[in-house]
Amino acid sequence: MAPTPIQENLVSSNKAYAASFTQGHLALPPAKKYAVVTCMDARIDPASAYGISLGDAHVIRNAGGNARDALRSLVISEQLLGTQEIILVKHTGCGMLTFKNEDAAGLVRKNLGEAAVAELAAFKGDFQAFPELEAAVKDDVEFLKGSKLIPDSVTISGWVYEVETGKVKSVV
Repeated sequence: MAPTPIQENLVSSNKAYAASFTQGHLALPPAKKYAVVTCMDARIDPASAYGISLGDAHVIRNAGGNARDALRSLVISEQLLGTQEIILVKHTGCGMLTFKNEDAAGLVRKNLGEAAVAELAAFKGDFQAFPELEAAVKDDVEFLKGSKLIPDSVTISGWVYEVETGKVKSVV
């Protein structure tokens, strides 16, 4: 099978990147000992928008910048790699604000069939959409602060990134 244009771009872009790459010496644990949980939205460049240099932090991305989805990675980040702070950043215009579980399950049923719908049980059919942005940030921060998997010594804050302006705003 021939490579797709996306795969070809990966190879050619990586070749150019690797030709001048000089940071292979960086340590495994993040140098600044923090983790960022943010959305997978393609309009967000966490390194540029949040001031993260290579090697500084763990960046965990998923749909909606969801703390529950990120928990496994956060435990590894803290317990095995020494991070001591979590910055959770959701954003304006997030797709997770636009649907409910029933909508997503309906699309799965329509497009993929009943067998696929049955597999939604892997996450209890909860797509973890949210109707209100700042409330979702507060809810995720409270979830992390209440988790026995996150030590009380870990600093946790919640933010909103405005995709329209590129600015961040503290929520909690």
